[in-house]
Amino acid sequence: MRCLVVLLAVLALCQGSGITRVPLHKGKSVRKALKEHGLLEDFLRTHHYAISRKYSSLGKVASEPLINYLDAQYFGKIYIGTPPQEFTVVFDTGSSDLWVPSVYCKSDACKNHHRFDPSKSSTFQNLGQPLSIQYGTGSMEGFLGSDTVTVSNIVDPHQTVGLSTQEPGTVFTYSEFDGILGLAYPSLASEDSVPVFDNMMQEHLVAQDLFSVYMSRNGQGSMLTLGAIDSSYYTGALHWVPVTVQEYWQFTVDSVTVDGVVVACDGGCQAILDTGTSMLVGPSSDILNIQKAIGATQGQFGMFDINCGTLSSMPTVVFEINGRKYPLPPIAYTSLDADFCTSGFQGDDNSEQWILGDVFIREYYSVFDRANNRVGLAKAI
Repeated sequence: MRCLVVLLAVLALCQGSGITRVPLHKGKSVRKALKEHGLLEDFLRTHHYAISRKYSSLGKVASEPLINYLDAQYFGKIYIGTPPQEFTVVFDTGSSDLWVPSVYCKSDACKNHHRFDPSKSSTFQNLGQPLSIQYGTGSMEGFLGSDTVTVSNIVDPHQTVGLSTQEPGTVFTYSEFDGILGLAYPSLASEDSVPVFDNMMQEHLVAQDLFSVYMSRNGQGSMLTLGAIDSSYYTGALHWVPVTVQEYWQFTVDSVTVDGVVVACDGGCQAILDTGTSMLVGPSSDILNIQKAIGATQGQFGMFDINCGTLSSMPTVVFEINGRKYPLPPIAYTSLDADFCTSGFQGDDNSEQWILGDVFIREYYSVFDRANNRVGLAKAI
């Protein structure tokens, strides 16, 4: 954590030309940390990698398996309270709540992270509402409060904040991030909770009711831009795609092709643009077709291996969205770790929608437009 804080401090939060920028640091994933501690095999054996469970809600209780963040790598800094207390969060377009650990949490996961102390904030109010987010390994228990949240140069007063009193499992114990800041639609938020960006819009704290994300391939220079589109991060034109369901950032994909042949999403399918998911996820049968087409072979725990020496001869996978083609070359869908290559495509039998995670967003600068309920995509620099 100390190294991450130093790195984030170096990436000074900047303001210029009326644009609010939040630098994102590409850190170590929980998967890599567990592997280094010799815990990955046991963890994956006992936890089914069901990403799609993130995308379901049971009544008043938000449902979001912790394992979804196993591969999350892009983190940024926020501040909560008066005077401000610092936290590192995943800016997650696949969920809508903001929550961080509290000093009342005694779980191992909380001990390794920054914990919010309400007694040290003069602007904190306890809303008296319990918060429970269900995970595959148990539940995150806590309560809702209200306080000032500062994101870069935006000061967001009276913001709903979830404060954990109990966190389950191994995932957060080894994570570089303290909590989650959700950027999806308010319909996904817990009862009595107002998402951060909704509060910013209501208080007229952003120049435009949209935000945009650039994820650098090499880990340096990644950026969340609030209230603006920054054309320095992409080439060519932005192309707009209408949101079909205002919960996640969901839209229609027309097809997925390799060498001009449809290999998945035949006849169209629904997809979600999700900064909180590293992989590109789809129904297992469709993903298996893609793995075969790119020459990936079955590895352990649902992962697929790629021969690093064959990247130059592997095919491009093309997503057609709203009548336009969005190609993913081999270098985009392949993860390289210490001379070992794996596929960025992940199958999930329970997946109702495709999830276009960081594998896709690294290739395409993404604009999330709440004013017009649409997503903008352009070729990232």
